[in-house]
Order: sequence, then structure tokens, then C-alpha cells
Amino acid sequence: MPRKATGQVIVSEARRGRVYALRFRAYGRRRYLTLGTAHEGWTEGRARDELENVLADVRRGIWREPEPEPVVEEPRREPSFHEFASEWLAGRRHELSEQTVKNYRWALSVHLLPFFHRQRLGAVTVEEVDRYRSTKVREGNLAPRSINKTIALLAQVLESAVEYGYLNRNPASGKRRRLKTDAPRRHFLDADQVRALLDAAGSHRTLLATAIMAGGLRISEVAGLRWRDVDLARGRLRVAASKTEAGVREVDLSPHLGEELSAHKATSGFSRPGDYVFPTEKGTRRERNNIRARILRPVIARANRALEEQGLAPISEGVTFHSLRHTYASLMAEAGVDPAYTKAQIGHTNASFTMTVYTHVGNRREAANARLDALLGGADRAVMGSSPASSVRESSFESEAKRDEPAHSAESTKSRQGDP
Repeated sequence: MPRKATGQVIVSEARRGRVYALRFRAYGRRRYLTLGTAHEGWTEGRARDELENVLADVRRGIWREPEPEPVVEEPRREPSFHEFASEWLAGRRHELSEQTVKNYRWALSVHLLPFFHRQRLGAVTVEEVDRYRSTKVREGNLAPRSINKTIALLAQVLESAVEYGYLNRNPASGKRRRLKTDAPRRHFLDADQVRALLDAAGSHRTLLATAIMAGGLRISEVAGLRWRDVDLARGRLRVAASKTEAGVREVDLSPHLGEELSAHKATSGFSRPGDYVFPTEKGTRRERNNIRARILRPVIARANRALEEQGLAPISEGVTFHSLRHTYASLMAEAGVDPAYTKAQIGHTNASFTMTVYTHVGNRREAANARLDALLGGADRAVMGSSPASSVRESSFESEAKRDEPAHSAESTKSRQGDP
């Protein structure tokens, strides 16, 4: 026969105050039931009444142990696109180059945030992305390729939102979200145009000559070049900072370009190892827009006047500083230089762009090996290790090019901006 249901009131002191509970036997087992605190209205008298009720239910066989209250999780707050995109960029700043951060911030602040900033992440649908694209086309301020770049950035941000569980799928991914564009047109300067450009460059001749002939330096690489990176004795130039891993490289200097750099250093007021090779008048680093607007564009205008007087084709309006990089590859192709060597000099992770240029140039090799150095007036000089006299240097750099083959591109995680 089961023992009679008995019990007692338990009173204890805790941080939250006086706590009342019941200890009793039910169905052959000892039970403990917390009632509540004095702040919740429990008293010893009320606890004794509750004990009597519980024991009565036990005797009738209807008492059941209370089930714990379900834990109700607070709904996860869904951030706005503005909040999420801002945190996304802040969390990746250390992975990106300074210029890429500037490009991303521009695309977000000028284009994406004005359109999406009031929307929660879940409200950014495929329909909204297409509406953004149509709005940008209607505004007419961006070229199709630039609109696609902003959508590509949007897709990067929303891909993280998918990974974090805010979205089931990425509404900005896929080719159907992009505008159809023509293949980018590569602009190259021919030898006559390069000569006219350098003749019209005045005090900026060495800067432009270095950009064209020293491995096709990017504008940021020219701006950041310091004298400690230039080894005039060995005829080498080191690119210490670049937007890609393969861009950090050593570049051969042709003999005549080496002479130009030596003369430039001798007349510069900033020639210490830490000084910039092509600084402003105050010795500070030149801004990219400064080089484009105050150096390249005026020089192109003067060069075109000279080309017109000679009855030669002018430099195209589409030429940018990056076109000088393409020009280097084009001239190397015309000179018959091994594309693997050019790839290593220009700092590409693979030879696809280099081979595109070589295919474009085809069999135009009328200038042969001495072509490049002749542009600077050194027609009797050898071209960057392509003559028999410099075969040792060329073979060493061909081996460097082979060692460069396994390098991985950084374009898929950072910039994803522009061509190689």
C-alpha cells in the first residue's frame, strides 16, 4: 500500500528575495515544487493552502508534475541593408587594398545605399535588384560596365547575408542580373605615338617612360615607387606594393631607361632611399587623379598636335594611364619577346591577357629587338635582355617567369576591379 501523501512548506532566502516551495511525496517518490517569491505575492499562508491542494490532487490521482515553460527565443533582428553592408565592408578592410576600399565605398555610398538603404535584407529581392539596374540605366550617369560592377558588389554583400542565414538565396547573383556589354576595347599606342608622347612630356618624360617601359607599371605602382626600389647599378626596379600578389615583382630596366632614371635622380630634390621617385613639388606621393589630369591628358593633347603635323594617327580619346600598360605588352610582342618573360615583367598571374595582346599584335615585328630602347633615342642599345649580348639576363628572367607560373590570382577576393 503506497505511503500517505504528506508534505511541508519550504521557505528560503535567495538573491531575488524570500522563495516559497513545497516538498511532498507523490506516487512513491519525493517531489520538490518551487512556487515563487514574496515579490510575486507568495506568503507562508498561501503556500500552505497550495500544499493542501496539491496533496488532495495526489490522493485523487490527478496531480501531474508541471511541465517547464517553453523557452521562447526572441526573434532575430533583421538588419537593414545599410547596417549589414557597412559592417560587411568594415570587416573586410584589412583584406582589401586601399584603392579597392575606396571603390567599394564609392559604389555603396553613391549608388547602392541611396537605393537600398531603407530596406531590410529580406526585402532585397530579384525584382528589386532588376529595378535598381533599370534605375541606373535611366539615370544615365554610369556606363553599363560600371553598373555591372555595382551589382557585383551588391552580390558580394548579399552572399554573406545568405551565409549568415538572413537570406535563402542571393538575389543579385547570376548573369541575368547584369547588363549586356561589349567586350572591353584594349587601347594600345604604336611606336610613333609613344615617341610623340615622350617628346611632348617635358619634365614628366621619365615618369611616362618608366610607366611604359618598366614592365607596364600600374598608376598606383608609379605613384608609390621609391628610390630604394630602384637599383640603377643592376638595371632592376622592384615593385614593392601591388594590388595582386604576382604584381610584387622585379622588373628589368633597359640601358637607356636606366640612364634617364639616373639623370632624373641627379636633378631631383628628393633622391634619398625613402623618397618617391616621382613626387609632388613638396615631395609627397602623387594622387592618381593628379597624374591622369595634370600629366597624362595635357601630354596627350600636345603629342596629338605633333602627330597631326606629321600626318600620323593621333592617340585615341579612349587611352588611359592603364593603356600604357597594354602598350608595354604590345611593344614587347612586336619585338618578338617571349610572352612568359613579358608576363613576369608585367606581373600577371596567368598569361591569358598577355597572349591576347600577342595575338592582337600578330606578326607586326618590323621594329625587331632594338625597338623599345630606340623610342628613348638609344637606337644602338639592346632591348631589355632580348639581344645576344644580354642573353644571361634574359635567361635568368625567363626562369623567374617559369617560377611565377603557379602564382594564384588575388582578383577573386579583392578588387575584382578592372583588368589585369
